[in-house]
Order: sequence, then structure tokens, then C-alpha cells
Amino acid sequence: MKKIMILGASILQTPAIQKAKDMGLDVIAVDMNPQAVGFQVDGVKKEVISTIDIPMVIKAAEKHQIDGIMTLASDMPMRTVAAVAEKMNLIGIDQETAIKATNKAEMRKALRKNNVPIPLFFQVNTKEEFFAAVQKIKDSGYRCIVKPVDNSGSRGIDLLKDFESETLNNAYEYSKESSKSGDLMVEEFMEGPEVSVETLSINGECYVIQITDKITTGSPYFVEMGHSQPSQLPDDIKEEIIQVTKAANKAIGIKNGPSHTEIKITKDGPKIVELGARLGGDNITTHLTPLSTGVDMVECCIKIALGEEPDFEIKKNNGSAIRYFLQRAGKIIDIKGVDDATCMEGVKQISIVHNIGEEITEINNSASRMGFVIAGGKDADAAIKICEKALANIHVDIK
Repeated sequence: MKKIMILGASILQTPAIQKAKDMGLDVIAVDMNPQAVGFQVDGVKKEVISTIDIPMVIKAAEKHQIDGIMTLASDMPMRTVAAVAEKMNLIGIDQETAIKATNKAEMRKALRKNNVPIPLFFQVNTKEEFFAAVQKIKDSGYRCIVKPVDNSGSRGIDLLKDFESETLNNAYEYSKESSKSGDLMVEEFMEGPEVSVETLSINGECYVIQITDKITTGSPYFVEMGHSQPSQLPDDIKEEIIQVTKAANKAIGIKNGPSHTEIKITKDGPKIVELGARLGGDNITTHLTPLSTGVDMVECCIKIALGEEPDFEIKKNNGSAIRYFLQRAGKIIDIKGVDDATCMEGVKQISIVHNIGEEITEINNSASRMGFVIAGGKDADAAIKICEKALANIHVDIK
């Protein structure tokens, strides 16, 4: 029986853990939380280790003599995946690619070197560098967005509403708090629709499986509030997106495995927001892509990690969508209508992440969202309407 190590055992990685067990594999899950939900899957061997503790994960991998390693929808474990793959001669990204895929500044530099379209950007560490970079963005006639170089889930992102000193100081401190290294990215704010592109690379060839339309909260946090497939953009724009995505994957160095590439469609054409060398989160690749294409991307990634041939053939052309609950700060007093909404035709899943009795905030990062609805339909528009109808029938009392 082949052994697969999956880094992370939270709700994000549980679909991969369960899929690997369903495939008859011996699964070793790694997470620093001994109560992680993925550890509850029957037959899983658990290693209570931080997924970014490279020496300890290597030690565990060697102990179990694993045949493959992966993570599902989290960026930081990618450096551990690369280190273990290199140490044990397994299939995976190399360490240089892992750095480019998890550090926004290194990613931008690699893309720029390979002439992949990106926004104007500056990497800064001190307040003096920050103020100078903001001035250059302003002088170029762009709005300015600030983000940590090494975080995800919309943490620490701030779109400057103006260029006043107080605004700049607040943005610097807010973004700095979420930066592990202390480095920040100061960038041109790209105006236009945003998509993500879900791909699989096999032996250096990048295959686009699906393009996903995205909606966010907008300024100042840009938290994702919905996704739908397939993209409803014009065909010529989608072809441009595909070409930019493939060029970006090549520039980063992804030869085997998945990627989740975020792109803005600006007046100058598609530009890369960022690229992750892993499957997309927010249920995009675990739920939406199988619904719209029939491709099981989780199974594909497991097989790629094990050196097996994945089945990535597009089998259907349907629609799928996810929409998150709107919310405000307060205590959840009651939630009504979930059972009735679940029974609606086309509704595939309704999940409540923060439940009755919990204090919630406004939506300022992906972890703060209280729940979501997933639906499938004959096309993207139909799936979106089913989500919206289900949400309209769920009543949340927040005080």
C-alpha cells in the first residue's frame, strides 16, 4: 500500500485526506493542532507537527517511508513539501520554486524577468522605503495597494483611500502586523474583473482545467465572497488568460502538480495578482471544479504526487458557484431556514462556520466569514441564482 503525507489536517485539507483514504492509500496527516478535524478521518496516522517545521516533517516522512507528499489549499507548507520531496527524491516542486510561489516579492521578480504581465511593484521593509514606494506609485498615476509579501487569506491587505500621512501610517502598521518577515509589497492597484485559473502541470506541461470568476468585498480588505465556473468573460479574453497563466507557471518553475493563479483583467490586458503552487481554496477545486468539469483535481494531485497518471480530461461543461453569507459584527443569536434551503434543487452544500452563540466580526479576512452555499446548474448563471435564492431563504439574527 502506497503512503501519502498530507501537510495540514484542517477543514481545508480534509477533502484530500478523505480522498486518499477512499483511494486505498496509507495516509499520514501532519498538523500542529492535535484536535484537527482531518485527524478524525478513520485510519489516518497523525503527526502533531507544525507544517512549516521542515526538519521535524522530514524526520516523520523518513520514519513512515512515504511515497508522496502534498498540501491542498495552503501556501506556507509548500516549502516543506519541496524540502521533503528533494530529501526523499519524490515528485514535487523544488525549493527555489517554493520560495517564488510563497513570497510575493520573489514571485513578482521571477514573473518580471520572464516578461509575464504584472503590476508596478516595490518590495519594502522600513517606513522610509514604504513612503518612497507609495510616492512612486502615486507619481505613476495609479491607486496604491499594500500587502505582506508572505501571507494569504486576504490578511494585511489595504487599499489606500488617499495619500495622506495618517492613511499611510495606518496602512503600514496594519500590513506589517501580518508579515512574517516584515517585508511588504507596495503595488499598483489593478482595476478590472478578477479570475482564478485552476491548472495541473505534468512533466513540464501546464494544462488549464477551469477559469473561475471571483467577487470580493472590495476595499479595504478584498475578501473573497463568491466564485463561479466557468468564467463568463468573452472567449478572446479567456484565451489571453490561458496564455498568461501558462507563462506564469513556467516562470515560477512548476513542472509537476497544481497551481491556482489569480489574474486581474486590466485596461492593459490580464496581469498576474499572484500564483500558488497548490490547489485553490474556498472550495474552488474540491467542489466547484468537479461540478463544472467532472475533473477530480484532488485525486489528480494525489496521483501526480505518487508518480501515477492522473485523469484530467474535461468530462462536462456545467456551471457551479459558491456564495458566502453577508454579515456584520456582533453575536449570532439565531439562524433559520438552513434545512429548507438545503433541500432546494441544485444546492449541493450549506456550511455554517461560525454558529449560534459565537461572536463574529465584519468580514476582514477569509477566516471571519460565517458560512457559505455551494450550488450546481446548467451554466454559471444558473448556479449563481440558486446560491442567491438559498441565501435569501436563510435568516441570520446578529445582535
